[in-house]
Amino acid sequence: HTSIKVLSGVFLTVTGGEALYADMGHFGKRPISLAWIWLVKPALLLNYLGQGAFLLHHPEMIENPLKHMTPEWGQIPLTVLATLATVIASQALISGVFSLTMQAVQLGYLPRTRIQHTSSQEKGQIYISRVNWALMAGCIALVAAYGSSQRLAAAYGIAVALTMLVTTILLYYAARRQWEWSVPKTVGAIAGLAVLSAVFVFANALKFFSGGWIPVLIGILLFTVMVTWKAGRRHLGARLAEQALPLKDFLTSIERGTKVARVPGTAVFMSGSSGLTPTALLHNLKHNKVLHERIIFLTIETEKVPHVPAGDRVMVECIANCAETGQSVWRVVGHYGFMEQPDIQEMMELCAAKGLRMEPMQTSFFLGRETVIPGNKFFATWRAKLFALLSRNAQSAVAYYNIPPGRVVEFGIQIEL
Repeated sequence: HTSIKVLSGVFLTVTGGEALYADMGHFGKRPISLAWIWLVKPALLLNYLGQGAFLLHHPEMIENPLKHMTPEWGQIPLTVLATLATVIASQALISGVFSLTMQAVQLGYLPRTRIQHTSSQEKGQIYISRVNWALMAGCIALVAAYGSSQRLAAAYGIAVALTMLVTTILLYYAARRQWEWSVPKTVGAIAGLAVLSAVFVFANALKFFSGGWIPVLIGILLFTVMVTWKAGRRHLGARLAEQALPLKDFLTSIERGTKVARVPGTAVFMSGSSGLTPTALLHNLKHNKVLHERIIFLTIETEKVPHVPAGDRVMVECIANCAETGQSVWRVVGHYGFMEQPDIQEMMELCAAKGLRMEPMQTSFFLGRETVIPGNKFFATWRAKLFALLSRNAQSAVAYYNIPPGRVVEFGIQIEL
């Protein structure tokens, strides 16, 4: 029992390095490796060995050896240094949370939220105000609830240990699916890491009832939100598909010259990749009984890579009445990595370079805004209410996709889940 408690304490000495790697995606592998090998690791070894030597001579000062071994003149500089280290580590973790949130939004696991790009050169430099305020409130609440750094360390230890175990499990799936390793090779590569992570989880599990249950609860709540949003969007898409018209049938009616008034200009409809006519177009046709001379179906696809080269950003294709003057139907597909922010105005410029020019004052964007009514068709009632709440608080597509706000027409649609 004593050795396990010691192991959980030893674990806390190695977790500080995690903050160093949280900014790996922003600084790259080489700067992080050089800083670790030539500065951080030697400094840590000297510090821990020094504390050990000090305790051999002064075992009664075990509660805070670093403080007691520091001379009086070094107390204030050490406090300032510790504060700066805390700020730097928190900045790295905050940046990591911003990146993870953006990726979750792009992959469909969180509602759209306002993402500000703080650099025109570096794609990874972003700021998400909602997440920042939530982190601030959470940190203040945790410090007030725990009241001491010793109790807070219990929560930190079990959180990091579980993170390491989950990351190891995800490494298995990455090796099997992405790198196409064989099962024996994958198991052999990660078995040691898995055993080590499991031992650390077991050691820190002793602190579960001493405050370690809070990060576990937070993780469960976040997981519930993410899977509810993902499943809710899937069910919502299925309900909309039930009311939609196959795109092939719509194009056939256009080519046959169906008697529908055609008005000048370009109409852009956000469309999925399911081969169905956008609901907003059907509502426009139903209520306004007109079609624009040029119709564009716009699809945004999130790729399984962080960034997509500019040359592969958009695909432009004419799919109906291409030979006729003035009337045509186009499909535009925008490809973005899961760390990139879609930008419709940027896509309009890229489309112009590929032969599809859209005059801003002659182009209208038609969007459908779904209002979710909680029911019990797909979800338990509480999950349906949670999804409805998330949907109401999601950022509008106009702001998220950077669509010119003065050229947008929205159609309200009520869907019961």
